[in-house]
Amino acid sequence: MRKGLTFLQGTAVALFMALPLPALAAPHANTVIATVNGEEITLGHMIMARDSLPEQYKQLPDDVLYNAILDQLVQQTALKQELHGGVPHYVKLAVDNEERALLAANVIETVMKSASNEEALRQAYEDKYSDGDGGDEFNAAHILVETQEDALEIKSELDTGADFSIMAKERSTGPSGPNGGDLGWFTKGRMVPEFEEAVLGLRAGEISDPVETQFGWHLILLKERRKTAAPAFEEVRETLSQELQNAAVEARVSDLTAAALIDRPEIDDLDPAILRDLSLVRN
Repeated sequence: MRKGLTFLQGTAVALFMALPLPALAAPHANTVIATVNGEEITLGHMIMARDSLPEQYKQLPDDVLYNAILDQLVQQTALKQELHGGVPHYVKLAVDNEERALLAANVIETVMKSASNEEALRQAYEDKYSDGDGGDEFNAAHILVETQEDALEIKSELDTGADFSIMAKERSTGPSGPNGGDLGWFTKGRMVPEFEEAVLGLRAGEISDPVETQFGWHLILLKERRKTAAPAFEEVRETLSQELQNAAVEARVSDLTAAALIDRPEIDDLDPAILRDLSLVRN
């Protein structure tokens, strides 16, 4: 009888060993990596901690970062437990702001993704370049001076026959001055808005009135304007994607704020400098 039991037991063990072992679950965001006085630190916490590191730290070996991040989270958890669940007001405000920013960024990311799908990109390309025209290209020169009075004086001399190139070499304060003010060829979007607007209003050979930009006062000579061929789709894919995304985000923000019930009460004697006073949130 004992021999029979031994045989059956051996058979059961053999059968058990022949069965496939259940697969261990792969680590996931909620996998607990450590506990501190019962409070869990998960793999998700560690992933987000790594993601927030400056780029130079992300270049460290994975095992070094893993151990350093885990040690930091363990230490931070032990330290914050000293508050016994209390949350200082300034910390709550900072967390509120961070949560608001992260959630807003999540919505923006969703809007951007839906705005720049392949179909939308192809349609944007067709809308912009269907006539085979890549837009205007300009060849111009300019004279840059510090004041409007100087610009008007030079413009008067140019109007009476002074040579633009010579005047640029003698009077322009810009880096292109020694080269006669020559800027070469450029397309729309390459110059600051005020400069570009002036160029668009000129015909070849014309000199603008003084134009003010952040750099000073300009007199602009449009030498030549020409059409460029439409670029290939892949050449402008990223630019079109950025344009679509920016437009979609701007539209969504505008729509949401227009539809929201926003109240901004008047507060007497509120000095904007009050934002510097951290004591208001730390007390």
